[in-house]
Amino acid sequence: MTRERSLRTGRPRLRGLDRNALMAASLTVVSLTASGCVVVHGEREVLPTATRAEAAKAVQQFTAAYNKADAAYDGSLDAEHTTGALGAIDAARLKAGRVNHPDGNPQHQPLVLTDVKYTIPKKAGWPRWFVADAKANKGGDARWLLVFTRDARSNPWEAAYLTLVAPGALPEFTKDKDGWAEAVPSDSAELVRAPRDLSKDYATYLQNGGGAFADGAFTSELRATRAKNSSKPGLATQYIDEPLTTGDFAPLALRTADGGALVFFTTHHYVKQTAAAGASVPTPNENVRALTTGEISQSLTMEFVANEVALAPAKGDAGDGKVSLLSRLEGLTAAKGE
Repeated sequence: MTRERSLRTGRPRLRGLDRNALMAASLTVVSLTASGCVVVHGEREVLPTATRAEAAKAVQQFTAAYNKADAAYDGSLDAEHTTGALGAIDAARLKAGRVNHPDGNPQHQPLVLTDVKYTIPKKAGWPRWFVADAKANKGGDARWLLVFTRDARSNPWEAAYLTLVAPGALPEFTKDKDGWAEAVPSDSAELVRAPRDLSKDYATYLQNGGGAFADGAFTSELRATRAKNSSKPGLATQYIDEPLTTGDFAPLALRTADGGALVFFTTHHYVKQTAAAGASVPTPNENVRALTTGEISQSLTMEFVANEVALAPAKGDAGDGKVSLLSRLEGLTAAKGE
């Protein structure tokens, strides 16, 4: 049995994937425009994906639903307002909270988003999407960077990505005279790495290293931490990293003023801890235990979803040609004891 298969034995499935797959399958692709935008339902005109009023309302509705779900530890209360990476992470968080605190969240503090800045691209077809950059009363000085998507006019806006970025870390975006941003096609050949390839490239980098990504906390330092953890006496730690790109996990990208792109993408990870004979796996915290199936005896396999935001430079850029990760938010979605 290979190393990869050993980590996958009896692996738990991602919550929410079935719903997202059905949503993706329901879309009928009619044609592909010259710009690379997928045109759905016969809609060909390039238009802003939302009005500023619609974007503001979407953020308000998400915040209200998020607070209700967090207070009650009830994932059904915000399920219609989250999807993709954030949806998978949030559903698991609420499930664990419900197991440990069936009467609700004793430490609930309502999320408040202020100073919200909207970046709304113009594009043809579906999905429609926009970015909200806000100051929050959680996460310290970091700003909340949220991506909202919608697959049809009849569907509510859903938050698909959430990352935390340092103030001033975001680049300047390309905008037209009316203030609308530019969406970058997922297969763009103008960047050193196409948005659709970043999930696969990043998963490969975490496994094998290489020169595609600039050094930093989410690249070289993360690999160094993994190497250190893998060699602890009495405990073997193995990692599997996979791309996650289908349906509502698809990457989304905005053109930056320097010709590059800010790209949101998702990855899927497994961490397996196996204790040596006579030893035991470290006792997980209550949230991990709440999401664990099986009995933790000799090993524990944890499943994670992570959403990342990166800067991909344009080909021919004067820099080093490497992709830089600005932020990465990871959440446990399931675990299995053996």
